Amino acid sequence: MHYEQQYLDLMARIWAEGEERIDRTGIGTRAVFGAMLRFDLAGGAMPLVTTKRVYWKTATRELLWFLSGETNIRPLVLQGVRIWNEWPHARYVRETGDELPLDTFVRRIAEDEGFAARWGELGPVYGKQWVDWPTYRYRPDGLYEKGAGINQVAEVVTSLRDNPGSRRHIIEGWNVAELERMALPPCHKTYQFHVAGGRLSCLLYQRSCDVALGLPFNLWSAALLTRMIAQQVDLEPGELVWSGGDTHLYLNHRHLVEEQLSRAPRGHPRLDILRRPPTVFDYRIEDFAVRDYTPHAPLSAPVAV
Repeated sequence: MHYEQQYLDLMARIWAEGEERIDRTGIGTRAVFGAMLRFDLAGGAMPLVTTKRVYWKTATRELLWFLSGETNIRPLVLQGVRIWNEWPHARYVRETGDELPLDTFVRRIAEDEGFAARWGELGPVYGKQWVDWPTYRYRPDGLYEKGAGINQVAEVVTSLRDNPGSRRHIIEGWNVAELERMALPPCHKTYQFHVAGGRLSCLLYQRSCDVALGLPFNLWSAALLTRMIAQQVDLEPGELVWSGGDTHLYLNHRHLVEEQLSRAPRGHPRLDILRRPPTVFDYRIEDFAVRDYTPHAPLSAPVAV
């Protein structure tokens, strides 16, 4: 069976059997709870969806942005990455009352650093939690002060090298104390790594998953992060195990779902990592090359904010 068929089977099951509910966005979804997908990453294999074109370079730029610890959309905007634009734009409109079109807002983010600093910020989202999880110290006067942040990614790399049999190789994004300050609480929230037989595997738990638009990106990014860390700790890639909590399709994505389910997967794309940089934080977009990727045409649908 083609590796992608399990993704299509999940999509079909949600559309046929998922419970319809009104969600936070007001659009409505069909959802199931507790899904799982598994992908073998041996030999350069990646869970790259072929029944529509997935812009893997966009997903890769987002992952590198996470690893930089950045929480402002401007670095993404300057690279032509649009996937986070709607959230700060919605906040701008809500707080100012200015119905500035999204394209104009994004152009101002790119051209005006001051405007970007004020309105391009997303709060302490993924990158902040991954590489600078906040800590606090208790002072003798009974107050708390901020301590040094924790770089979870760096600590996982170190623990994989020094203690590969540990059950604590975890990167966590769900910081309860800071959820209200985030433009969007983390969906792909918990990554756990596991070493067996000289191979590095990853289990990603995703509390909320938009299967049509988000999941193809999430699968690519989790597999890529696993490949990058495996290279850094001299292990072979193992398996990506994806687990979804609220796993859903938006009702206004009907045309995308029906068209994608009518297509057959094709090909087995491979990823080549062209360079081994000094650390996991030093990869560049030029370090990655995908071969044998011949997907079907792109499919688009509106993002629910």
